[in-house]
Amino acid sequence: MQFLRDHIEKTLPLTGEEFSFVQTLFTTKKYKKHQYLIQEGEEVKYCYLVISGLLKLVYNDDNGKDHIVSFAMEDWWESDYYAFYTQSVATMSLECIEDTEVYCFSFENYKKLCTELPKMERFFLQKSTFGFLAAQRRILSLLTSNAKERYEQLLKQHPSLLQRVPKSLLAAYLGVSRETLSRLV
Repeated sequence: MQFLRDHIEKTLPLTGEEFSFVQTLFTTKKYKKHQYLIQEGEEVKYCYLVISGLLKLVYNDDNGKDHIVSFAMEDWWESDYYAFYTQSVATMSLECIEDTEVYCFSFENYKKLCTELPKMERFFLQKSTFGFLAAQRRILSLLTSNAKERYEQLLKQHPSLLQRVPKSLLAAYLGVSRETLSRLV
């Protein structure tokens, strides 16, 4: 649980008593490569904080094409957030690219934590804000940048990701074919 405490305390300090309460609301789970944490059409029970490993969030369109919405590696949060916060079924799937260990956090525990330890709302607001900003940057990149520029932006922002993610998945994330990505690299 030290990983969780360190993660939270990058944003705000917690007393020992506060962290004792926080840790009761999280569970730890391990998943194997290619295993799903969330599958489209199912209830989204948790939001996840990655302890180790790598995840991909995928939207499958009406034509059966997979669109990689995001990746999540150590110290990153991921879920189908719309389904999590509205308590509806998933429209996306969350799958392990590597063997992965995560902290799981239910919606009920999220509400309980924010009610009983209000300063944690600031923590979640900051995480949500930075996630929103990253999503806006990604949308703008897809709208205004060519494939080479998007690849260079990804290389600059997350160089370790390029070493861990297969080229076919990187191509899907960047919105290009595998062949196009090969020409860019």
